[in-house]
Amino acid sequence: MSTSFDYLDRLEAEAIHILREVAGQFERPALLFSGGKDSIVLTRLAEKAFRPGRFPFPLVHVDTGHNFPEVLQYRDELAARLGEKLVVRKVEDTIKRQRLREPGGKYPSRNPLQTYTLLEVIEEFEFDACIGGARRDEEKARAKERIFSVRDEFGQWDPKRQRPELWNIYNGRIQKGENVRVFPISNWTELDVWRYIQRENIPLPDIYFGHERTCVVLPSGQLLGLTEHLQLDDEDEIVTRQVRFRTVGDSTCTAAVESDARTVEDIIQDLLLAKVSERGATRLDDNISEAGMEDRKRNGYF
Repeated sequence: MSTSFDYLDRLEAEAIHILREVAGQFERPALLFSGGKDSIVLTRLAEKAFRPGRFPFPLVHVDTGHNFPEVLQYRDELAARLGEKLVVRKVEDTIKRQRLREPGGKYPSRNPLQTYTLLEVIEEFEFDACIGGARRDEEKARAKERIFSVRDEFGQWDPKRQRPELWNIYNGRIQKGENVRVFPISNWTELDVWRYIQRENIPLPDIYFGHERTCVVLPSGQLLGLTEHLQLDDEDEIVTRQVRFRTVGDSTCTAAVESDARTVEDIIQDLLLAKVSERGATRLDDNISEAGMEDRKRNGYF
């Protein structure tokens, strides 16, 4: 029997090792689940790490109220299929409870307000580790973050407090009130994720594949799916295009890309020709400033 590993086997083994380290080092971990491809891959890795037992953590979703309906439906179906606990907390409830200001503008995004809801749910359940699907290839602020990323009692990230992770040794020691954000697929690329989805035959929300959608053409030329949350003007250009989504975040700040890709194989071919990262091509909230993501992370964002 062959014992050779390809690169996907090595990435998988590393991620499983990290998930088991979380289970071994922390008392109350959670897996932050958005219904996107990266968190879906994390659930498959968790199955391989812990089955036939139950996951040693619940799935937690911070619902902005601006999520794509296809993703919410998939979220509920996957949690039911896995038989795992799903905790959903809504940004809208946090806005009312903390009297936060609703975002304004033509494309009002609740993404920055997710931080408040995330910190609330961490406090509610006393989570000491939150697992997420962030990857270093997505954005430069994420590129310099460790796999075990320590956050202070306010959920804030300090780049100067990053710990060395030599020889795949992860230090999860924290003080009371602190927590750790854990990124098992940090070393994966977008292409790695799709090749793993292909290998494992993982089902995904239909929104990831080419489909016809009514969109608003932004001044940048990007296509934003038409939703009830957008504040449009009479001069806005509305078109119907064949599109897919490379990432699924808040519908008011996540642009689609034109594509006829109907299968995972088609998407892999698209990516081999792509010249812009998935967040660079689709996420409006990352373009607020040069350090937009890093500023949000310093304030407690995932």
